Amino acid sequence: MANSASRPDRAYHQDYICRIRYENSLPPPPGSVKLLDIPIDGLDYYASPGFASRLHRSQPINIEADAELGMPIDLVGMPGVFDGDESSIQAPLIPPPVHSRDKNLLRPLSELGKPKYQPGGISFLRRTEYISSDAARARSEAAPKTTPKAAAAKLRKTVDTSKDDPVHVLRAAVKGFDLAHPEDAYTGTDTQDSIKGLEPTPAEIEAWNNPKHPTKSNLKAVDFYPILPDLEAGTDTGNYMIAKFTANPTQIINKHDPRMDVGLLRPIELDDATVAEYSARLAAHTADPVHNLHPGGPPFNYHFFLPTDENSAINLKRKLDVDDSDRDDLELYTAKNKDGKSIFRLSQQRVYETGRSTAPDADHAYNEIALALHDPDLEVLGVGGSSNRLEKAAYYYPVMQKVQLKPYRSKTLAQLGVASRTDDEGFDVIDVIDVVVENLDKVENAKRHRHRAELLGEAVEEDGAEDGDS
Repeated sequence: MANSASRPDRAYHQDYICRIRYENSLPPPPGSVKLLDIPIDGLDYYASPGFASRLHRSQPINIEADAELGMPIDLVGMPGVFDGDESSIQAPLIPPPVHSRDKNLLRPLSELGKPKYQPGGISFLRRTEYISSDAARARSEAAPKTTPKAAAAKLRKTVDTSKDDPVHVLRAAVKGFDLAHPEDAYTGTDTQDSIKGLEPTPAEIEAWNNPKHPTKSNLKAVDFYPILPDLEAGTDTGNYMIAKFTANPTQIINKHDPRMDVGLLRPIELDDATVAEYSARLAAHTADPVHNLHPGGPPFNYHFFLPTDENSAINLKRKLDVDDSDRDDLELYTAKNKDGKSIFRLSQQRVYETGRSTAPDADHAYNEIALALHDPDLEVLGVGGSSNRLEKAAYYYPVMQKVQLKPYRSKTLAQLGVASRTDDEGFDVIDVIDVVVENLDKVENAKRHRHRAELLGEAVEEDGAEDGDS
């Protein structure tokens, strides 16, 4: 350690400011307070309604504005508001893109104006104007002198175009898999089926072995799940749809209703007028997508059904669980139909209509996915894991469309019992529905097999697929 006595003494100049406040207490006035009667007749002139009217006529408004200043509050002119269609007063589900000229208006306040320089280590006794001038002078003296050619060369940044090469991008992607599974890393020469990944850096290896949260360094990873597709949980379309209710569909509000896990939405067939209107809006979007937003998915109405009690919901979940050894037991059914067949009886809660929905896009279904963490040895809600179908992983499921469901608002007096519910609504209202769980038939298996083959990159059999050979 260097001795402090060996360092040369430096003189620090510091201004001293002393503030003294002097009190100047004035004595009370020698005489008593005298109030004068000052005439204020001119105030009546300025407070009269005629003055405001003359001022309005002499000073017209120099802007063009409607009676509501761009914010309509009169719902009479809004189409469909009193029929239950609130789309005209709601913001679009997909906001239009911001114009390039308007992006500067969205900058935060911290980016406006000139950047402020805040020097450090300066005494509070210094005045700010001297601080800014001294700091600017110090920066200018410390900065190295650069020639115009050197400055121009500094502005021209070299871009490594080799990183944009498709082979380089593929090698970088393979490097991530090699980090996760170094025992499976390919180290041979590149072939048509196999390619060697980039060599990971020591920093990347350390980041993989000891992961850290990007913003919260005090957090630690407690477990890891590989991300995999659930190949056996496919649907007829190969995708899923997320339905969100605008209000609680059940009367239970203080806890989760287990019946919602096996709820059933039954779409109602669209009438000809609705199909024609939707087709016109879709054609307008196809012709001019800039000025006409996509109408979303078809505006279906849905019957929503739930089991009658919690025990029926539990038995129905067991019936749908492929890992339950008693799933084929007929005792799980909680009701029988008129023919004596064991069934699950679900009652209708109400009819829902489509409020807003995103455009279904099966070609880009993996833009949004649902993720489910699965551990066969983990207890969930007091039930031990017993699934041998899937290994421990985070399984993703492609989401093709998102739909917002709101309670159906009748356009007639049928809700009050004045009119018939079947004729005026345009559809039959179903009170209960009987559900029987069965295995997939050949056609359903063939559809799932086709989507699974496309995901794995295997050849898809076009002929005979509908016959059920899978």
